[in-house]
Amino acid sequence: MFDAVVFAGGGNRCYWQGGFYEAVADRIGLSPSLVVGASAGAFAATYSLLDAGPETRARVIGACDPSLKNFDFAAWRAGGPLCPVGPMYRELLKQTIDDNTFARMNALTDMRIAIARLPRGLSPVLGAAIGIGAYQFEKKLFHPVHPKLGRALGFRPEFVAARNLESAQQYRDALMASSGVPPFMPVTSIGGTPAFDGGLVDNVPVEPIASIEAAGGRTLVLLTRRYRNLPQIQGRTYVQPSEKIAVRQFEITNPQGIRDAFELGLKDGSNFAASLV
Repeated sequence: MFDAVVFAGGGNRCYWQGGFYEAVADRIGLSPSLVVGASAGAFAATYSLLDAGPETRARVIGACDPSLKNFDFAAWRAGGPLCPVGPMYRELLKQTIDDNTFARMNALTDMRIAIARLPRGLSPVLGAAIGIGAYQFEKKLFHPVHPKLGRALGFRPEFVAARNLESAQQYRDALMASSGVPPFMPVTSIGGTPAFDGGLVDNVPVEPIASIEAAGGRTLVLLTRRYRNLPQIQGRTYVQPSEKIAVRQFEITNPQGIRDAFELGLKDGSNFAASLV
């Protein structure tokens, strides 16, 4: 029914996408030839394609706890990471994706991971700070589905094709890079150059699906925020959560919020599938 699917970024909000995909995939025969994801949306796409949603969420919900700290200054002063979410995410990727599952995913679809490159001359920390600030400013002021300020400032999009990678480790590195938002997530190099969260250019990475739409194909875009106005583009269907997802992007102290995001995705996905009958 849909030839390509896009998974927007959004940190923990992306567990809504996992629930949505689970609810609709079998019911509507979802088997996309192309899948594009940004940030945590790329990971949501990965475990959804692998039918690994239940065990992935069990790991995440089990690891999150109100006793943890989103910012651990004591560990940071001792030389550790300021935000534990980075190492936790890296371990989650390792538990979810090995060489066998990586090969299986590549057999299923053409997976593309959105990353961002900084404007020339900016250090990783400064560049990321400018990119995040620009993204938040534009989203809060104008509420666009597809922001433009990042590009105007010189941030450049790049799409890593999973089928061009040689191992699960390279794929996990691409996923880490696509979520690279210091200090929450570490900076990861792709092709010898630091790469950053794809959302610094566009949190809803639709560029690779344009050729499919131009050829008359149908595409599905899974958002993680609610928007006042959705673009109207021939062949493209945008879907957004039916209500605001309350859990914060890099929150590791709110397992119930992650569970709620998933359950809302299940409900919204079921309603969407019913609407297509």
